[in-house]
Parts: sequence; structure tokens; C-alpha cells
Amino acid sequence: MKKLIERQNISENLKASNAYQQLGKLLSALEVKELPTETVDLINQEIEQLNSISDIDRYFVKATKEKENSVIKLIEKKHKIVPKNYYRNIWMPLGISAFGLPIGAAFGLSIGNLGMLGAGLPIGMGIGVGLGSFMDKKAFNEGRQLDFEVK
Repeated sequence: MKKLIERQNISENLKASNAYQQLGKLLSALEVKELPTETVDLINQEIEQLNSISDIDRYFVKATKEKENSVIKLIEKKHKIVPKNYYRNIWMPLGISAFGLPIGAAFGLSIGNLGMLGAGLPIGMGIGVGLGSFMDKKAFNEGRQLDFEVK
């Protein structure tokens, strides 16, 4: 797998430095996993595209985060390998919207006060966090979790 190039001026920009270091940590965590050559080639293309962008470019931070997200999506879709707390971060907002709002609406309508709609939101958040944590634990037990967390 290709490496990110060393950038001298990046330490001046804290956002760019943090995003670049995080992508480096992701790539280091991926080196431990045995990935097929076609996946490694796709990741290498993403790295080459990022290496070709100047670190003084105003879109550098955005491009770095986009490359990180595309690599995470690629390995999740093809190999079901995920970072730490990946499913929890996905299921929390889904739990709020898919479970919390209907529970809150039912609760509010049964009492006759639609102002109680918000009472279901923490319930849905709890359900989403619970489901996501369960899936994260399952991925860890199956060896599909990276030693990396998206921040």
C-alpha cells in the first residue's frame, strides 16, 4: 500500500494536520489487515490523488476527509471491515428518527399533548446506541474491526 507523502508546511494549519494524521492512522490500521490486491489498488488511487494536491490548497482539508470517508466506505462495503464505533455512530441518528419520533408521537397523542413528542427522542437514541454497540461488538469478535476510530 502506498504511503502519504511527508508535508512540511502542514504543521502550520491545525485542521489540515489533524485530518492528515487521522488518514495516516487509518492507512496504518489497514496495513495490518490482509486485503485483496484490487482493494489495495483502489486505496492507492485515493492516496495518489491526495498526494497530488498541494497542502496550501484551500480544499486540502476537505479532500483529505473525503479520501478518508471513501476508503472507509470501500472497505466496509467490500469486506465489512469497520473502524471502532462505526455502527454506533450510524445507528444513533437512525434510532432517533426511526424509533424515537414514532414513539414520541404515539406517547404525545395518547396523552393528548403533542409537546411530548420530544420524550421519544432519548428512547430512540438509546435503542440506536444499543443496536450500534451490539453490531460493533460483533464486528470486533469476528475480527472485522480496525484499531482506528473516526473523530
